[in-house]
Amino acid sequence: MTKVSVKPLADRVLIEPAAAEQKTAGGIIIPDTAKEKPQRGTVIAVGPGKKDEPVTVKEGDLVLYGKYAGTEITIEGNDYLIMRESDIVAII
Repeated sequence: MTKVSVKPLADRVLIEPAAAEQKTAGGIIIPDTAKEKPQRGTVIAVGPGKKDEPVTVKEGDLVLYGKYAGTEITIEGNDYLIMRESDIVAII
């Protein structure tokens, strides 16, 4: 797991997206132009939560999120997503 110096605020979570699939289950190689955005990733940093709503995910959790959820950011050359915890649909 990557360590970053960014601390999300309130109920926001910093996620490192999983790599896009390179091949289909049948072995067909997917070109870069046809790859879909990943919908899962690893939680890297978690905010403290809101006053009445503590955050339920923790660093290191593998999560599923909406296809277009979050804001893409680059920190020290690595790509991450920062999103509200409510955009996360499941912990896997």
